[in-house]
Amino acid sequence: MTALVEIENVSLRYRAQAGVESTLAVEGLDLSVAKGEFVAVVGPSGCGKSTLMKLATGLQFPTRGSVTVAGQKVNGPVSMAGMAFQNPVMLPWRLTRDNVLLPLEVVAKHRRSFRRDKAAHHQHADELLASVGLEGAGDKYPWQLSGGMQQRASLCRALIHKPDLLMLDEPFGALDAFTREELWCVIRDLHAEQGVTVVLVTHDLREAVFLADKIFVMSARPGRIIETRLVDIPKPRELDVTYTPEFADIVQELRGYIAEARQ
Repeated sequence: MTALVEIENVSLRYRAQAGVESTLAVEGLDLSVAKGEFVAVVGPSGCGKSTLMKLATGLQFPTRGSVTVAGQKVNGPVSMAGMAFQNPVMLPWRLTRDNVLLPLEVVAKHRRSFRRDKAAHHQHADELLASVGLEGAGDKYPWQLSGGMQQRASLCRALIHKPDLLMLDEPFGALDAFTREELWCVIRDLHAEQGVTVVLVTHDLREAVFLADKIFVMSARPGRIIETRLVDIPKPRELDVTYTPEFADIVQELRGYIAEARQ
């Protein structure tokens, strides 16, 4: 399979600030993500998972090593990437539809198309919202939506410009267990329908095993990949699979790697 994201022998040291020493966040980091693949990244707190996300999207640059996306060295923000975070950060004065459309308004390469075909983009936003169970929510303000509904809208915002790469940084961590599992199924279905390459950073090992084709385990800081685990449970996966011995064995195996990394 063709690699979409390649991180090779990367180290990143954050500069010292007043009263704070410099921090070596990752060192000798190697990671490859194939086009269309769904991968998860897990590891101890502070191991550099979010740093990896920033490197892959051009929000940070390595001190050493190289990062390439779609065969191009990353030297600025990666426009083909969509991102969703733990906090959906919806603008309360904008309708949900307008929040979803925001990337098309602010990213230079999309502005002309947005102004020219505004009606078509509005329709696309409404279709995306409907695909995640939010039909009719485009005319509501974020404060009229539950936390889970806002996170669904945040996923739509990350997908509105039809990215080739979707980066998810703990997107369901603040939600209750039932809502979280509902959104697992939403992102599972979006990946199956759209074929977008997904990189999920998560502390939830069950989430990683349920969603991913491959799981990368990071060491304690400075972070590097210490284990790569293929998830050979057939897709599509239903929530019932999370109660099977096969599923539990993979979760326990990952927990063992992380416990060892913390020592």
